[in-house]
Amino acid sequence: MQKLVSFTKRRGFIFPSSEIYGGFGSCYDYGPLGVEMKRNIKNSWWNEMTRIQKDVVGLDASILMSPKVWEASGHLTAGFADELVDCKKCHHRFRKDFLEEAGGKCPDCGGELTKPRKFNLMMKTFVGPVEDESSATYLRAETCQGIYTNFKNVLQSMRMKIPFGIAQIGKAFRNEINPKDFIFRTREFEQMEMQWFCDPKTTDKFFEYWLKQRLNWYYKLGISKKNLRTYEVPKKDLAHYAKRAVDIEYKFPFGWKEIEGIHNRGDWDLSNHAKNSGEDLKYEGYYPHIIETSVGADRSFFAFLAEAYQEIKGGRNEEGESNKEMEVHFNIHRSLAPLKVAVLPLVKNKPEIVKKAKKIYETLKTEFATVYDQTGSIGRRYRRLDEVGCIFAVTIDFDTLENDEVTVRNRDTMKQERVKIENLAECLRKQL
Repeated sequence: MQKLVSFTKRRGFIFPSSEIYGGFGSCYDYGPLGVEMKRNIKNSWWNEMTRIQKDVVGLDASILMSPKVWEASGHLTAGFADELVDCKKCHHRFRKDFLEEAGGKCPDCGGELTKPRKFNLMMKTFVGPVEDESSATYLRAETCQGIYTNFKNVLQSMRMKIPFGIAQIGKAFRNEINPKDFIFRTREFEQMEMQWFCDPKTTDKFFEYWLKQRLNWYYKLGISKKNLRTYEVPKKDLAHYAKRAVDIEYKFPFGWKEIEGIHNRGDWDLSNHAKNSGEDLKYEGYYPHIIETSVGADRSFFAFLAEAYQEIKGGRNEEGESNKEMEVHFNIHRSLAPLKVAVLPLVKNKPEIVKKAKKIYETLKTEFATVYDQTGSIGRRYRRLDEVGCIFAVTIDFDTLENDEVTVRNRDTMKQERVKIENLAECLRKQL
């Protein structure tokens, strides 16, 4: 776990938020490589749901909504709350369910704990110049409510017919008592959710369909089957709105944890919003039932990160000789890789080589996520690229000046081939 956290900071994936001020608990910033990889994950999910799958359209709802939305959804009641306990000695606070192994004592100082009390997770804010209850609202705790309140708008404007889905990617906020495990549990996070509206008679069929589709998405992006499993949530642990829930769990360094949930929400959401708003949200006389697929973008990022990170001993140096040093290989799936191509002049003290390398870089960067690197030996540069998962390295050498050919090195096979500069973009395009 510590190696992963150190790696993400050292190589520009994730930084602690507000670090120059000592950090800000449980908040993280995605660096240059992290933001590219996260964008690739979101793009892959979006293409899967709205391009490959049928009858799914997109939405981007507002983070701030009427407080009435959260009243209708049940988020302002005790149903959306954790049990909080305080240490009477050190005054640290904990979620009660996180203390199962602590024997009823404070895990920090061993002090006696208070009786649990409910703590609502909604983050409150105010709209307008006066901070009073009339101007109070909340940062959304989940993205799906914006989908439900727009169900009728999408149905009519896009002339949709049941069954169909609405997909959304966006930030959500929960005032977690004990955020932990790096980016796994934070107060600000990003969700990728799809709500599938269907006839109540078809919910079982579609539940199984979407569960299978979502598992396959992880598999085809490189997650090993041995590191992924499903967990049927017992009826006694179901959320108040859920008829069935299955968690997709990943084997993190700290154990099996949920990265996505598939839920049968029944007609609870639309019927409650209809009752509270006065709007008719029925379809042909009934409230559509909802199958939800809810993915944590940050959690899936963490899973792909953990899956791809490898330490390999006995690699090869720039002369092709055996190397006894431990090397990091970031074998991320090529569609998720933050860098696709690196352009490397063999030497930096030959102006003709540098000039040609920079020209190739300027051409490729308009189409591919490309980096230019001329510092250090070519072998050392290769290793730096392997460490961040760059797929192809293009080297411009002395022969390039004679025959207009470059060497293209493949991260996965370590094989190198000579390619004409005029064919380079097409060659990369095909292999990517």
